[in-house]
Amino acid sequence: MSYTSPPIEKVFPKVESALAGLLHDGMTIMSGGFGLCGNAEACIDAIARSRVRNLTIISNNCGNAGQGLAVLLKGRQVSRVICSFVGGNPDLAELYMKGQVKVELSPQGTFAERIRAGGAGIAGFYTPTGVGTVVAEGKEVREIDGKRYVLERPLRADLAIVRAAVGDIDGNLRFYRTARNFNPLMATAARVTIAEASEIVPVGGIESESVMTPHLYIDELVAQA
Repeated sequence: MSYTSPPIEKVFPKVESALAGLLHDGMTIMSGGFGLCGNAEACIDAIARSRVRNLTIISNNCGNAGQGLAVLLKGRQVSRVICSFVGGNPDLAELYMKGQVKVELSPQGTFAERIRAGGAGIAGFYTPTGVGTVVAEGKEVREIDGKRYVLERPLRADLAIVRAAVGDIDGNLRFYRTARNFNPLMATAARVTIAEASEIVPVGGIESESVMTPHLYIDELVAQA
């Protein structure tokens, strides 16, 4: 006699139900997006309404001009940001200059690779980027084949929130053009990943060669126009 386990239900009716029981003070959240493109806006707004505090946000730029993740900054819910871009973000710059938010700046390629390493279970990697600058302060620097490299550690999170164009009910995702950005990487590097999708389709509704994030990385899925 063969036994097939029942399918795992990943589709939630609304963002609040998907986030239920996951949010707590002091947690680390990865958020896909580049600028305001590819942000999980409904998740961000629900996190803002929850009033959780002392968050560490891992994001390329942590929103801008009061939009996106900047909603959490303006609500004084963030204590630390790990990002690759601060310029042009008055919300983050103001809080940083006042000493109200700590900022860890990581070169964009290094930032992406640290997330990839986190998802792949890699303990760290050596890169020449940042050697001899403030980026290398407090980090191991090693000479390999006559060239100096700085050791960078992986990034992981308690929760990743990502935005897709289409998701199927198993959690396979397809992203829309440049809205793809950091979303696929961050989906791999968190204990729990929630995806917002503009459209949810049956299994097979996304052609296999068009799947950009496979279902095994997605724990919960919400339809969000």
